[in-house]
Amino acid sequence: MHADFQLDRPLEGARIVVAMSGGVDSSVVAALAAKSGAEVIGVTLQLYDHGEAVGRAKSCCAGRDIYDARSVADRLGIAHYVFDLASRFKEDVIDRFADSYARGRTPIPCVQCNQGVKFTDLYGIARDLGADCLATGHYVRRVPGANGPELHRAFDPARDQSYFLFATTRDQLDFLRFPLGGLPKPKVRELAAELALSVAGKPDSQDICFVPNGDYASVVKKVRPEAAVPGEIVDLQGRPIGSHAGLIHFTVGQRRGLEIGGQAEPLYVVRLEPETQRVVAGPKRALAVRAARLSGVNWLGEDQRDDLTVKVRSLARPVPAVFDGEYVRFDAPEYGVAPGQAAVLYSGDRVLGGGWIEETVAAELAFA
Repeated sequence: MHADFQLDRPLEGARIVVAMSGGVDSSVVAALAAKSGAEVIGVTLQLYDHGEAVGRAKSCCAGRDIYDARSVADRLGIAHYVFDLASRFKEDVIDRFADSYARGRTPIPCVQCNQGVKFTDLYGIARDLGADCLATGHYVRRVPGANGPELHRAFDPARDQSYFLFATTRDQLDFLRFPLGGLPKPKVRELAAELALSVAGKPDSQDICFVPNGDYASVVKKVRPEAAVPGEIVDLQGRPIGSHAGLIHFTVGQRRGLEIGGQAEPLYVVRLEPETQRVVAGPKRALAVRAARLSGVNWLGEDQRDDLTVKVRSLARPVPAVFDGEYVRFDAPEYGVAPGQAAVLYSGDRVLGGGWIEETVAAELAFA
């Protein structure tokens, strides 16, 4: 299969750097790049110690992924380099993740990783290696537009990763290539098998890479032990109705874990108050949000502001909204919108931009 790397020069004589994580997706990208006739360099980032992350010293660490990436590079006959960015990853991703949870927010470390280590540090490495482009295994499409390349959803909606890439800048988008954006995942695995790649049957990674067992609270407690402060669970009027072992165990919209019986209707986490260490719980209708204020907005959509949809979680359905440059206002009340999450705006399949949710406006409040 031919992959279009969209270069302004013939691929013969061009140099492509491929971000190789050791998984099937990036391995197929490397194989497609190698078949294109370009010179290909595989780059793998050492970001964290898996054993340390799960609390099991000497367990199979991220070294397994590095081994798999190197094996694929050897199979393809391409150069392969490993760069140790673990300290940068800890500072910019893991520490910020823990700090955000401790402040009662709902962080998205995958965006921070793409925004920093991957699309800044790796971008710089690829430039230093004299690459014509940096190719990754993300499921998203780079589409030529009237004002330069545009970022679009992937062909396969079940694999689309555009939500996590909203912070991609125009300069980065000029340099990046996403060869898998037009393919369904089963086809990618089929290609891996056809190309006899050793990772063809390797399972997809689950959860956040440095929290492979899904226990976010244990990671936060390890990084910020002081964050596990017990406190009260209160109702919407501030009356105590229970207790908790720390805000780090809760996110807005969560139902499980409150363990409060005798209520007329199910309770959800409506708000977290780090100043008082209180969890505010209420019925589902109390989660309804009419608007959200954004910070750190990255905009790729020129001056377009009409016919927008927005996603406030990676798996949420896009809903109609308007955006004035600071506030996203939903056409209908949206539920489970939490500070720390991202709001990503689309026009059809195109990513127009997005930002970080700083605060929300409850549906029952008038929005001036």
